[in-house]
Amino acid sequence: MEGRWDKVSDTFMREAIRRAVENVTSGQGGPFGAVVVKDGRVIAAGINLVTAMNDPTAHAEVNAIREACSALGTFQLTGCELYTSCEPCPMCLGAIYWARPDRVYFAATASDAAAAGFDDSFIYEELKVAHGQRKIPFEMMMRDAGNEPFREWMKKNDRARY
Repeated sequence: MEGRWDKVSDTFMREAIRRAVENVTSGQGGPFGAVVVKDGRVIAAGINLVTAMNDPTAHAEVNAIREACSALGTFQLTGCELYTSCEPCPMCLGAIYWARPDRVYFAATASDAAAAGFDDSFIYEELKVAHGQRKIPFEMMMRDAGNEPFREWMKKNDRARY
């Protein structure tokens, strides 16, 4: 499904894709790139550095979001757009929603990524499974103690809402 875009948007998407290709050809990391745009200019970029950094969270979108937030001095990307070479995985999707950009554009689909060996559909399926029945079992413990930080948070009058 193709959306709406213009020549400026096309330029930003080509930049995200260029970074993804360059990341592969340089041997630095996986085939993913992303850029964050504000007021018509790229303010941050990210590439997939999972294997280079031994960090499973070092996806292109997460790296671009981190860089953009640092550059803007904020934890939200209101007024920004994210261009990514591929449809975001579940982790990146979560990061995107927390960052709150105005819009996200992607090129390749999750199915395209799966065909290249980057299949994250199992994560969506795992979310539907009871905690203890997941491939990596999740077990709740010490719930009351775990709620103490929330109780303290709710007492603060100066808490930053996000």
